[in-house]
Amino acid sequence: MTGFAIVAYAGDAKTALLKALDNARDGHFEKARELVKDSNKSIVDAHNEQTKLLSKEADGDDLDVTFIMVHGQDTLMTTMMLKDQVSYFIDEYERIAKIEAKLGINQ
Repeated sequence: MTGFAIVAYAGDAKTALLKALDNARDGHFEKARELVKDSNKSIVDAHNEQTKLLSKEADGDDLDVTFIMVHGQDTLMTTMMLKDQVSYFIDEYERIAKIEAKLGINQ
């Protein structure tokens, strides 16, 4: 069940991050940053589930590595990387919007 929880939390974070990118593209920078913060809560929840597995293994429990656990790890790590990229793109979209406003370009 831990693997499923990691996938679910990481998936929720990924969804929020993609919505954040859409919001930034549309010029809604505060909403975009709020969604990034929301995604971080899900990432922390996924990390907490991951820590439970690490603790069990550290305590000497013999854990079977399942496909869902591998998928959970992969989803979590790629979502964490996505978070960094989305944060960068939000800043860039905002920078471009400011430049366009100075130049009188309406989008």
